[in-house]
Amino acid sequence: MRLEELRTLLARHARPDGTTAIDGVLVSKVDRSDPPAPSMSGSVLAVIAQGAKRLALGDRVFEYGAGQYLVASVDLPVTGQFTQACPEQPALGFGLILEPSAVAELLLRAGPGDTPPGSGGAAPGIAVSDAPAPLLDAVVRLLRLLDEPRDRAVLAPLVKSEILWRVITGEQGATVRQLGLADSGLSHISRAVRWIREHYAQPFRVEDLARLSGMSVSAFYRNFHAVTAMSPIQFQKQIRLQQARLLLATHPGDVTGVGHRVGYDNPSQFSREYRRQFGAPPSQDAARLRRGTPGPAGVLPAPGPAGVLA
Repeated sequence: MRLEELRTLLARHARPDGTTAIDGVLVSKVDRSDPPAPSMSGSVLAVIAQGAKRLALGDRVFEYGAGQYLVASVDLPVTGQFTQACPEQPALGFGLILEPSAVAELLLRAGPGDTPPGSGGAAPGIAVSDAPAPLLDAVVRLLRLLDEPRDRAVLAPLVKSEILWRVITGEQGATVRQLGLADSGLSHISRAVRWIREHYAQPFRVEDLARLSGMSVSAFYRNFHAVTAMSPIQFQKQIRLQQARLLLATHPGDVTGVGHRVGYDNPSQFSREYRRQFGAPPSQDAARLRRGTPGPAGVLPAPGPAGVLA
């Protein structure tokens, strides 16, 4: 019953850009199964009401469908594909952007023993579970407020907090709780992730990233892979190639220049790794992008939570 109402609300309020009148709340409607497409996950809770999606992160593959939810606690390079979506039965999803400050506030208000104990290490950056009835109920009540503008400003923040609390205390709570803990393994790894994203074209020493994260090299390697399912070098490569594809969409005739801008001094290596990632060499893929036709890897990388929701 909850899923049926959730589908109705999502279908009614879906917009092309995925936004809604409630800050941080997203609605997705996809009516076709495109080829796998690279994107960034964003830090988000995604609940699927209809359809199914497959998501790859490094050496891990996640599949989630109707009645399940996914949490992404770090903005990670992922490759996603809807496996069930058509015009007659489009994929429908709800998204809530996860704010570390909101997680921290709830953890401060919680009493002793209200949240499960953590494992001590960094939890995976992405996790999937079946959505319990109280979580689905709260999501439905939040979406109902899209039809109740008078009540929205007062009640929406309260229901958003309830949804977040249901996730924090749920099966994948460890992944979300680390967002609000200043000294968690996730917060330390997030520093390195942020540095790589901001300086992706620069070479680095793992020892320096470990120092930035406040960890030994061995602990850094272990925790980085636990969160991202990749080594730091693999993570940098993913960011470089996704950025290269964006640049090629506007500079299709400058393959060598684009490769150099994202950190590749060797054009052959750039072409080889680009083809492995996107299924076509840079020049050919750039021509497809200019024509607006998707290649083997789908469409351009989408920003933010589109990676797990749309």
